[in-house]
Amino acid sequence: MPLSIAEIAEMAAGMMSDVADPAVRITGPVVADSRAVVPGALFVAVPGSRYDGHDFAARAVADGAGLVLAARPVGVAAVVVDDTVRALGQFAHRYLSALSAPLVVGITGSSGKTSTKDIVAQLLAERGPTVAPQGSFNTEVGLPLTVLRADATTRYLVLELSARGLGHIAYLADISRPSIGVVLNIGTAHVGEFGSSGAVAQAKGELVDVLPPDGVAVLNADDANVIAMRSRTTARVVTFGTSAAADVRASQVRLDVQARPTFELTAGGEEATVTLALHGAHHVSNALAAAAVALEAGFEIDALAVALGQVRPLSRWRMDVSERADGVTVINDAYNANPESMVAALNALAAIGAVRASGRTHAVLGLMAELGLHSNAAHRATGATVAALGIDHLVVVGEAAREIVDGAVAAGFAIGATSVVDDVAQAVALLDGQLRPGDVVLVKASRSADLQRVAEGLLAGAPTVNGVAR
Repeated sequence: MPLSIAEIAEMAAGMMSDVADPAVRITGPVVADSRAVVPGALFVAVPGSRYDGHDFAARAVADGAGLVLAARPVGVAAVVVDDTVRALGQFAHRYLSALSAPLVVGITGSSGKTSTKDIVAQLLAERGPTVAPQGSFNTEVGLPLTVLRADATTRYLVLELSARGLGHIAYLADISRPSIGVVLNIGTAHVGEFGSSGAVAQAKGELVDVLPPDGVAVLNADDANVIAMRSRTTARVVTFGTSAAADVRASQVRLDVQARPTFELTAGGEEATVTLALHGAHHVSNALAAAAVALEAGFEIDALAVALGQVRPLSRWRMDVSERADGVTVINDAYNANPESMVAALNALAAIGAVRASGRTHAVLGLMAELGLHSNAAHRATGATVAALGIDHLVVVGEAAREIVDGAVAAGFAIGATSVVDDVAQAVALLDGQLRPGDVVLVKASRSADLQRVAEGLLAGAPTVNGVAR
């Protein structure tokens, strides 16, 4: 929605600096990365730990930005505020209030936020213009940038809310004011920052705290910490899960040879069969949460089942399954990791291996970050899961994750079937010398480990079947 510089200054509560004409309209997107500037953009100068956006303000304008949101004069047309991140949030809030009231869906949880967001966005897009984050734009910068991508035609705005501490989700929800709030699960992701799972639950529940009385809280009936949040909201509660008490539930879950689930969907006394093109049984819960949102948006269950079957992965490095021409399957799930998502991915690997007549399963794992004092125990527990699932070969990348091997061996895994390598190059070289047709490789770690490069290395120069991911 094009706005004049004067209007932006008012919405962001800032003062104009080096502005020749306040009536000039900003017609491009709002960006916080100077490399994403296009003609007419508004560039937000965000100070960071490595770079300060203010240092790139002049370059952004030279590349076509029409305005900079800055915390000090930068020698080019700018709206100057006390804090650019806070001002960005205020601008987004006021901007959203000026739109013709799109339905806002907020999604949070310890794991599965991005995948569920992608499913919800694809479903709602069948009903009208939908805006959702690109990747994981779920922070105090990413969420406002997503809000500011909406315009007067937007019917649905799907947002992902993350937290690194108490009050963060409340802040993001205050900017966006969702009518539907989805809480997926409470796990140990970021427990090192929060201190306990109880504190994680308190933080995630801030989403349902702010829902209006005529809103809807979509809660996971299979997670005791989530279902307990019904007491924190005045909104109507809709539950999802495999529990018989869930309003939107799945039963008779089964997996095909690539761990793609089929299940019976039940809601409102009606049933339909759903077959997902997504890999891993954990996507059943994500799909149920998305189904609950879609039903609130007016979907009939039969149409919903068809639409769920057409959903595809949108965000990279999340259970991205590719099959090489030589029959080796590579699962790139390296975008991020926590103990719960590790278990889900390892289960998917084991499920694929179990239905194949030949071939071995290889788990290539790295560090799970932000676990604090729980880190060693969590990594050992992941190793124990590898052993319990009967994975054939464990490769750990980096000494920081060696506890995974220790946990696996302590749980009975053969020490000879484990390897600890220093880096990505060593992991690729090791696997290249061992992989054979029918083998399945899972690559997973926290984003900081950069293990997606292992998957990319295994696929480089080895064409996938039909040239596409399968």
